[in-house]
Amino acid sequence: MEAALRAAVLSAGAKVLESLLAGVGRGRRDDPVFCACGTRMESRGVEEKTILTILGPVRFTRSRFQCPECRQARYPGDEALDVTETTRSPGVRRMVARAGSRQTFKEAKEDLRVYAAIEVSAKDVERGAEKTGREVEAWQARERAALLSGESDSLPPKTIPVMYIEMDGTGVPMVPSEVAGRKGKQPDGSARTREAKIGCVFTQTTTDEKGRPVRDPDSTTFVGAIETADEFGRRIEAEAIRRGLSQAWKVVVLGDGAVWIRTQAELRFLGAILIVDLFHAREHVAELARLLFFGQEREIQKHRLRWWTDLDQGQVEKIIREARARLSQGGDQRKKAEQEIGYLEQNVDRMRYDRYRKQGLFVGSGGGRGGMQKRHRGQAQTVGHGVVPGWSQRHHRPPLQHPLRTIRGLLGRTSRLKTRIQDAGPVVVRL
Repeated sequence: MEAALRAAVLSAGAKVLESLLAGVGRGRRDDPVFCACGTRMESRGVEEKTILTILGPVRFTRSRFQCPECRQARYPGDEALDVTETTRSPGVRRMVARAGSRQTFKEAKEDLRVYAAIEVSAKDVERGAEKTGREVEAWQARERAALLSGESDSLPPKTIPVMYIEMDGTGVPMVPSEVAGRKGKQPDGSARTREAKIGCVFTQTTTDEKGRPVRDPDSTTFVGAIETADEFGRRIEAEAIRRGLSQAWKVVVLGDGAVWIRTQAELRFLGAILIVDLFHAREHVAELARLLFFGQEREIQKHRLRWWTDLDQGQVEKIIREARARLSQGGDQRKKAEQEIGYLEQNVDRMRYDRYRKQGLFVGSGGGRGGMQKRHRGQAQTVGHGVVPGWSQRHHRPPLQHPLRTIRGLLGRTSRLKTRIQDAGPVVVRL
């Protein structure tokens, strides 16, 4: 009964909408219609098209104009309703893009049918989400250019006590044609993935009663793309500027210690405090303990916990000295252990966690990293750092490589793209 009543209401609504559109885009016009080439176009009668709306299919009859020179056609009625070269209404397109940004295209198709009685194919969802994604990225590109050139007319935000900028990279499995000729980590030297660079900006105003940092509610925004480090650096710099970089008393850059992140931080955020994410540092120390005491579980656990404590106290040099004293003679294990020690040596000055905590700063990415790792959740289910394979770069093209955040932001605000997550609270170190 409920389903039948809903169908009847939607059908009646579609008929009302059809009658309201009856006079749009046809009839005598007071102003002439011109072609892109500058020629005055001539009326060629009327044509009917069926538009899928959130109420159901609606027939729409509008005037057709044609250029006598280049033969191009225009439909002023389509332009008035924003349905040029599409049979989907703006409302349906928004719903398709939103559904397609949150799950797989097939699941989005089913949800649209069940929740909204809208019948579209999975391919329709894919096309709609990608088209919206391209429009969003074009909008963001214009905004970035204005921000980086200093030509943006956006109002400066309030003073920000601490601004955090996080950057990371995650491997995205691609179809063979997208990685042909690229060097990778496969046994034969080939690549199966491309690196998607992702990042976020958030702010901190205060600490809790124990002196632990508290993330400002609804302050996290995300960016991401498959692009070079320098291109991504400009992307995240523009986002930081938009968020009020010039008004920040203190700027902190959190990363995993990768060279490209350090380079971009030093190039674009002069004077910022660079911190190696504690989660990553602990992963490297745990791996170092495993390599040095391979097969000795009790020793591995003992040294891992002890070195984690040393990390918390900022005593990275102590870890390095003890690790070097335990290096075995030759072999693959030694080589890998030396690489882990090298990682610590390169990032010593960015692992002073005791000092950062005394300043009331975050030392781990916490909720920001968790959110960034979900960038692909809308179209490919994320598991750790990986996603379902078989994608081409167009599926991860910005901003569709993080459709959940960007398209949701586009549909949810009027003046500028903004994405939000709930307050993640103090960082909880995952042991």
